[in-house]
Amino acid sequence: MEDKLLASLDQNQIIFIVFVMAVSAVVVGFLAGLFGIGGGLIMVPVLFYVFSYVGIERTFVMHLAIGTSFSIIIPNSIISTITHMKFKAVDFSIVKTFGVFVVTGVVLGTLFAVSLKTSSLILFFAIMTMLFAIYFLIEKEKIDPVPRKINLIYRVICGFLSGFLSAPMGIGGGVFNTPIFKMFGYPINIAIGSSAAIGFLIAFVGAIGFAVSGSYFNINAPLSLGFVNIPAFLIFVPITTFMAKIGAETVHKVDKRLIVKLFGIYLFIVACRLFYEYFSF
Repeated sequence: MEDKLLASLDQNQIIFIVFVMAVSAVVVGFLAGLFGIGGGLIMVPVLFYVFSYVGIERTFVMHLAIGTSFSIIIPNSIISTITHMKFKAVDFSIVKTFGVFVVTGVVLGTLFAVSLKTSSLILFFAIMTMLFAIYFLIEKEKIDPVPRKINLIYRVICGFLSGFLSAPMGIGGGVFNTPIFKMFGYPINIAIGSSAAIGFLIAFVGAIGFAVSGSYFNINAPLSLGFVNIPAFLIFVPITTFMAKIGAETVHKVDKRLIVKLFGIYLFIVACRLFYEYFSF
């Protein structure tokens, strides 16, 4: 099966696939650093269409896109976090006290995700992406925010939900955690930097979970470790890690409001397209 899939692609198709992934990786990496997100909201749809295009079995194509996304987010989040640390924009007290509940949510969320059919994962991703699109289109930055302590109840609830909902989407959780930290009065740069650090925890646990579960189910995907595709990882990582550094440096120099709105429009379009995919699946 693997040989047939690979042999069915001619040279032009392979070049096209690599080109699409490379261009996507530039955008993913930059936005990952800029917003403190892993880039999964861009990567997962791209990988879904690429894997569908090459003939990956429909029953687990979305799972493969999500697991691969998590693996790519790991180095992205490391580079992004290190860069934000140079600007003193990572609050490790938040990362430690919030992260443990996030990890718990990721573990259970991964078990939930691998139990879903592809169509259900597509619908879940589409609904959540539409909610994020609306948030980015209407959100406004607070003026002179005053940080306040996130008490244990909020850490447990928000942290767990952040991890649990990130797992079926293949994202680093920044779209959850950045708004949460902003809600508690943290400046946008601290919120983004701390979200990037937590994104590493989410991606690391999620990637292991999808790799192991895919191996357990013995899926028939070419050049993959469970639900993690190795060629996609090797194409994305060098580009995204380089661009994540640029994005993380940029956020401390420019007004993000226009970029936030453009990102919201992008997410809205993606959500609409995935709703179409769900109803035609």
